[in-house]
Amino acid sequence: MQYQGVLTKMQTELDHPVQYYLVFEDDFIHVNQLLDKELRIEFLKYQCLACGKNKKIYRQGYCYEDFYKVPQAADWIMKPELSKAHLDEEDRDLEYEKKVQLQPHIVYLANSSNIKVGVTRKTQVPTRWIDQGAHEAIEIVEVPNRYLAGITEVALKEHIADKTNWRKMLTNAIEDEDLVAKRDALKQYIPEEALEYFIASNSETNIEFPVLQYPTKLKSLNLEKTPEYQGVLKGIKGQYLLFEDGTVFNVRNSEGYVVSISVSA
Repeated sequence: MQYQGVLTKMQTELDHPVQYYLVFEDDFIHVNQLLDKELRIEFLKYQCLACGKNKKIYRQGYCYEDFYKVPQAADWIMKPELSKAHLDEEDRDLEYEKKVQLQPHIVYLANSSNIKVGVTRKTQVPTRWIDQGAHEAIEIVEVPNRYLAGITEVALKEHIADKTNWRKMLTNAIEDEDLVAKRDALKQYIPEEALEYFIASNSETNIEFPVLQYPTKLKSLNLEKTPEYQGVLKGIKGQYLLFEDGTVFNVRNSEGYVVSISVSA
């Protein structure tokens, strides 16, 4: 079997284990069905997710020019506290910013390598947790806009991490934590504007990933440096493909790359 298309982050369904799909323009791959099969990945060209041109990808699937132009890559995406749509102030595209920012957002705790705090739109729960490779997660507050979520995250990350150690996550060097207790302990640091949105009665969400074998030593696959790779798929976690030889491939970091994927029977 052979597939070809531009990479975007894998789509997921919460199940036991999580179900993963690579979606191309005219086809899709149910990635779970490729476990224990040999894959050959070949990098063909670039295709910017905004302009569609064969231009070197800069960040997040966009060429350099589009990264600094499209609203999907504005600073408030990574730093929610910079959101201004609730003030009716435009950054790059006020219509888009209102659509995304002025909807319910969740501030959460997720445990993938360690407990971290994060922000996502309510509609992206539990997708965001799956993408981060979290085996357990819990909501802290549900607020009506992205700005309130952002200032809450800024306040909480003074007391807890906001980054994932991807190496620990991919080698499964993890420990279970009491996220309910940690959520309750962090309540005192929530800004006054968001305190009324604190969630006190929920429980952890547990996530199981389709991994047959975790790597011990990691080798990250960069398609620009290694345009052809072949290996046996042993697992999927976060947005990574895990191979038998310890190679790991971050699909999301390769958005905008057109690839050919061949599957050996």
